[in-house]
Order: sequence, then structure tokens, then C-alpha cells
Amino acid sequence: MAHHEEVIVRNTTEFQYERQRRADQMKMQVVTFALMIFLTLIAFIAVNAGFSPYYVTPIILLFAGIQVVLQLYYFMHMNEKNMGLISFFMWSGIFITFITMLCFVTIIWWNTAW
Repeated sequence: MAHHEEVIVRNTTEFQYERQRRADQMKMQVVTFALMIFLTLIAFIAVNAGFSPYYVTPIILLFAGIQVVLQLYYFMHMNEKNMGLISFFMWSGIFITFITMLCFVTIIWWNTAW
């Protein structure tokens, strides 16, 4: 059985463009990673500072949501062109889940408020 491997020949301009694009992607991943570490540190500091749980919980949930989006787009490569359908179904599922949870919280709040 023969193994066929396609050889792609690029000129110097294409090679330099691809190299620059990869370097830019790597820089963005490092910056995103540093931002996620910073958000995690802020969350730990908020918990250890002894603030009220009513203040700390929304902050942690907000930072967690930001980190999920950053991880999906920069580490799981959801920002690439061929991920449109997958991204659509994922965000649709997240939206439906958010609406469902909002409905349940509203129902529980409405029943305990009276």
C-alpha cells in the first residue's frame, strides 16, 4: 500500500505571511492566558478578603463566564472560519440553557416572595 502525501510548495511571501499569522496567534494566546490568570487572582482575592457572599458570587460567575468565552475562542479555536455551524449550535444551546435557568429562578423567586 502506497502512502500518498501532498506536498505544498509556498513562495517566500506566503511563507512569511503564514509565519507572521502564527506569531500573532501565539501572542494573543499568551495575552489571553495572562488575562485569565489575572481574573482568577481577582476572584481568589475577593473570596479571601472576607467580602459578602452576595458581592463575591456574581463577581466569580462573571469572571467564569468571561474565561469560558476566552477559552473557547482562543484556545479551542472557535474564532476560525470553518467553525460557524458548531459555534451557532453551541451558542444556541447556551442561550436556551440561560433562558431555562432564568425561568426556574424567576418561578422560585416568585413563589417565595409571596
